Order: sequence, then structure tokens, then C-alpha cells
Amino acid sequence: MSDPKLQVLTPQNCQLIFIDHQPQMAFGVQSIDRQVLKNNVVGLAKAAKIFNIPTTITTVETESFSGFTYPELLDVFPGQKLLERTSMNSWDDQKVRDALAANARKKVVVSGLWTEVCNNTFALCAMDEGGYEIYMVADASGGITKEGHEYAMQRMIQAGVVPVTWQQVMLEWQRDWARRDTYDAVMNVVREHSGAYGMGVDYAYTMVHKAPQRASGTHEIVPAVPAK
Repeated sequence: MSDPKLQVLTPQNCQLIFIDHQPQMAFGVQSIDRQVLKNNVVGLAKAAKIFNIPTTITTVETESFSGFTYPELLDVFPGQKLLERTSMNSWDDQKVRDALAANARKKVVVSGLWTEVCNNTFALCAMDEGGYEIYMVADASGGITKEGHEYAMQRMIQAGVVPVTWQQVMLEWQRDWARRDTYDAVMNVVREHSGAYGMGVDYAYTMVHKAPQRASGTHEIVPAVPAK
């Protein structure tokens, strides 16, 4: 049997979990710009929605400490149940274990806060006790310090976790640009969340393909008048 880690991620073979994307947890993040972090998390969420990836959202001490999950994340999954916990380790909570088991997919893509605490303990326990394969989304997770994030990633990698980035995951799900049923939606995520890559797509659409500008309403360009 081939190594399962050699298998690319597909919309059919993986599930996704968001761990503790709450304001108080984000306040402590120093390993990545917090606005970039939120951008990446929401981009990953939108990609998961496009490809119908089974998704779990878990929270810790919402009303007593951590605050409510980012509204931008919740807006992607209207009506989604939030699995509240007291443990720093999501694996300790039976509701979370049951949700993962119900999805019946051994590849688990993880985005969470903090890398060195909640992500690390969940990953190690899910692999050891649950037999899951963990794909840690490094740029949609954050640590208290850069060192905390980096050394936690190293520890998890040594234990067998696969490090990925959010765009890598989305494009692995898309895989082929001929898949037109998801192409436009993926391009919309790229243009909104992928920084320079998205700007390049906007440029190509408008200047090369002569597509309409990506804006609501009509915006007339008044021609320049040469200076006298």
C-alpha cells in the first residue's frame, strides 16, 4: 500500500477543522500579522465551502474568556454548530471526536489558534489515538511568538504532521483549471484573498481578456485631456 501522505488532498478524501478562531485568542498572536491571519482563515473557509468539505468549528470558553468566533468565518457557514469546550485540547472533547468520526475521512486539515497549544495537542492526540492524518495550515494558524509557532510546527512535522498553506490546499482541491464547475468560485476567492496573485488575476481579466471590472455598479472612465 502506498504512503497515504503521498496522496494529494481532494474534495472527497479530507475534512477541515477550525480551532478557536476567537478574538481573545487572536490578540495573543505574534507569529503572523493578525489581519493577514484572518484573511487566510476566511479564504480557506470559502474554499472549503466551494468544494463541500465537511467542516467542524470548535471554540473554547466563548463567553468567559475568548469571545465569539470571527463573524467573517461564521458568515461562510450560516447555521453551523459551534462545538464549545473547556479543554485546550480539542481532542479531549467527545463532541469534537464524534464530529470528526461522523465525517469518515482520515485526512484532517487544521487551522487554529494557538499553534503551540491547541493545534499541537490536537494534532498529536488525533494521530496517536484516532489514527488521523493531520495537515496543518501554517499560514491560517498563529502562535504567541514566532518561535512558538515555528518550533510547534517543527515538533508536529517530526511527529508526522504535513505542513501546508491555505492557497496550497485550495489549489490542490481544484487541481485542474478545466474543472469549470468550481473555477469561477475559486477565482473569486483568489481575487479577494490572495494578495498579489489576486491583483494579477484582476489585471489579466480586465486588460488581457477585456472582462468587466470587478466592481458593483458602473464606473465611467473620463478620458484624460492633454495638458496645454
